[in-house]
Amino acid sequence: MVFKRSITKYLSEWKNGSNRKPLIIRGARQVGKTTVIKEFAKTYKQSVFLNLEKKLDKYHFENLPEVKEVLESLFLANNISIEQISDTLLFIDEIQESTKAIEMLRYFYEDFPMLHVIAAGSLLEFSFKEIKSFPVARVEYLYLHPMNFAEFLEACDNTQAVDHFNIIPVSKMSHHYLIQAFNKYAIIGGMPEAVRDYLEKQSFTNLPKIYESIWSTYKNDVEKYATNSTERKVIKHVMDTAPTELDKRVKFQQFGNSNYKSREVGEAIRKLDDAKIIRLIYPTTETSIPVKADYKKSPRLQFLDTGLVNHALGISAGMIGVADLSNSYRGAIIPHLIIQEIISINAFTNNKPNFWVREKSQSSAEVDLVFAYKDKVIPIEIKSGASGTLKSLHQFVDQRKHPYAIRFYAGEFSVEKTKTPQGTPYLLMNLPYYLGTKIPEYIEYFVNNYSL
Repeated sequence: MVFKRSITKYLSEWKNGSNRKPLIIRGARQVGKTTVIKEFAKTYKQSVFLNLEKKLDKYHFENLPEVKEVLESLFLANNISIEQISDTLLFIDEIQESTKAIEMLRYFYEDFPMLHVIAAGSLLEFSFKEIKSFPVARVEYLYLHPMNFAEFLEACDNTQAVDHFNIIPVSKMSHHYLIQAFNKYAIIGGMPEAVRDYLEKQSFTNLPKIYESIWSTYKNDVEKYATNSTERKVIKHVMDTAPTELDKRVKFQQFGNSNYKSREVGEAIRKLDDAKIIRLIYPTTETSIPVKADYKKSPRLQFLDTGLVNHALGISAGMIGVADLSNSYRGAIIPHLIIQEIISINAFTNNKPNFWVREKSQSSAEVDLVFAYKDKVIPIEIKSGASGTLKSLHQFVDQRKHPYAIRFYAGEFSVEKTKTPQGTPYLLMNLPYYLGTKIPEYIEYFVNNYSL
């Protein structure tokens, strides 16, 4: 079973680009990097696949000093004609295993620009720190994330559902099917192995085993990069306890009811952030462009994948058959998943979204997300209740100069004209949970078609 991933369109654009550079695919382990590139390789006449965890493949870079020799050796070993180099893909997987291979990417670009080169690997940030001569400006990047809901729908092979999902605004008649599909996705998560197993067996039975294996692999990987035994213990503690901190803003000091210091926990989480396993989502106090993160305020935690979180918390079984998952784990699972969806559509940078806070005595407020659109900062709440309960969003609306606000909820799409308790009129677009990946298109539709 081969999944259609949205990153493929960017790979095609890269392939046909006039100033193509070696491409590095970045992302956590087991999100599908290798599978995507092997499928993409079918668009070439010739391809060379290397996995630098294998000694024979690594040999070319570690023992041959010049890129010309490396290329000739690879073509000879794979019985490939150098005359067709312009229609050849060289894929270097697990490139983090050889700093020489990473450094050599610049020479592929400078000396053999006609060759198409893609590299991928896990924990690349740790390898990059060890490189003395990194090929800055001679490589480009794409980021691959766990499968989002749009990709999950494609994998379900229901073309009618995909078509209805892509219509803006989504119709009422398609809502019931899409929300049911989203609830399944919320339980399964977006790790390709878990999605494949569910679709093949139509059962959640194997999910605990799959996610336990993935989570254990992540623990073993990241602990390798600890500089000492204390840091290794802190990383293990953070990974063991972080899921229980999902419903709150976190402080590093004594994180997870430990005696660890703020500096120790901060360093551990930053390593997990480098590994793309646990991310720090910081607040902003801005209501206008530009949106700047305030790193002095307490962040929230964002995990690579909600399926991993469900497993770590032991709540997957209790989510099955629930019509509205907004209350799962004290209301934290759906906001986490929608932020994961928004992160997933960012293929070109490692930027993370922000939430909004106002921290004043007797008037504190917190809005789940803000999204920059042209000259506007749009507040987004993720709720299940009526619009009248949106107290923090109302405080944001009272401060800004445009009338647009968004609520994600379990209901159908709608737009309503309403007012804050202070009497400020505004427009509220209600979006079903499953439209997280569509947020840029819906905001454009909202702004261009509605006004007070």
